[in-house]
Amino acid sequence: MAQRDFIRIKELAESYRPDMTRFLRDMIRLPSESCQEKAVVVRIKEEMEKVGFDKVDIDPMGNVLGTIGNGKHLIAMDAHIDTVGVGNMDNWEFDPYEGYEDDEVIGGRGASDQEGGMASMVYAGKIIKDLELEGDYTLVVVGTVQEEDCDGLCWQYIIRESGLKPEFVISTEPTDGGIYRGQRGRMEIKVEVKGVSSHGSAPERGDNAIFKMGRILGELEELHGRLKTDDFLGKGSLTVSEIFYTSPSRCAVADGCTISIDRRLTAGEDKELALQQIRDLPAAKAADAQVSMYTYDKPSYTDLVYPTDCYFPAWVIPQDHTATQSAVATYKNLFDEEPRVDKWTFSTNGVSITGMFGIPCVGFGPGKESEAHAPNEKTWKADLVRCAAFYAALPLTYLGMIEE
Repeated sequence: MAQRDFIRIKELAESYRPDMTRFLRDMIRLPSESCQEKAVVVRIKEEMEKVGFDKVDIDPMGNVLGTIGNGKHLIAMDAHIDTVGVGNMDNWEFDPYEGYEDDEVIGGRGASDQEGGMASMVYAGKIIKDLELEGDYTLVVVGTVQEEDCDGLCWQYIIRESGLKPEFVISTEPTDGGIYRGQRGRMEIKVEVKGVSSHGSAPERGDNAIFKMGRILGELEELHGRLKTDDFLGKGSLTVSEIFYTSPSRCAVADGCTISIDRRLTAGEDKELALQQIRDLPAAKAADAQVSMYTYDKPSYTDLVYPTDCYFPAWVIPQDHTATQSAVATYKNLFDEEPRVDKWTFSTNGVSITGMFGIPCVGFGPGKESEAHAPNEKTWKADLVRCAAFYAALPLTYLGMIEE
């Protein structure tokens, strides 16, 4: 594309600032926690059809997919459109669903994480249509469900069951203005210890499962400190997030104890390694602890159940990969500056797209990571505009690079 094309894209994106603001506020007003996204999916479908997408479908899981073009190169853009809950309302300065706006920001649950990305993607589609930026590509704009509950589950379904296998995906998770090319993975691990109950007045007659777990907890804390570090992704980590017990009464020895572990995986770590590290702890061996992964099997809002292990692999796209470089080139042509190329701290649908299926995924999205899951969540109108321009310009930039 010529430089005048990038200028026209930016001008048109700016002209759609009020439309993107209105659309995002509409989405925020529709509560859409995981497995309860139907209303917001219907609203997104309506907006995609209004701005001129060639086709809009809702798949059996409940994901919404809007298509532009019919070229041979399949490119996808992804925004998860479910949100977390609002938590303690006392921490909010405004209604999280009614939200608010001023000249610069839009507030409300989902503003940064992650419905702002959807607003920008839909209006990027309109810009592509308005400026006739179609080429030998098919663009699929995807609004995915259940990500907050089980990141990447939606893309496991889309790739395996729907047969949609793009050659390049842009994630619109918030990136604080940068271009992101990876993230640590994660696992949800369960450790179970059994004991034998007895009357609390004679604990020596029993075998206290909580005491056994206590020794394991100390060794887990030590294990965290010696986990692997990667120069780009950073250090692997673990924390104990939940603890449960069974006991006949408060006057008895506990006969069972279970903990949940949030394990973050850096490059070179996988599920087998992480599970074995815990199984090899001396206290775990002594207690005959059972170490396993949790399974996610909640039905989507369409009642579809698609079970998966709670394992979400780490992934990285090389700096010199065509996907990364096309994103960098798009940014430079639009904004006349070098982008910050970095990584996410949290997890995204890239765990499936790239981590499981090896499809290149690069991130650029409105908002900030620090706003995610926080009270008084907000995003910036200028981010919506910049991202809409970026998404509209990227497909032809990518085609130009792979055809050189």
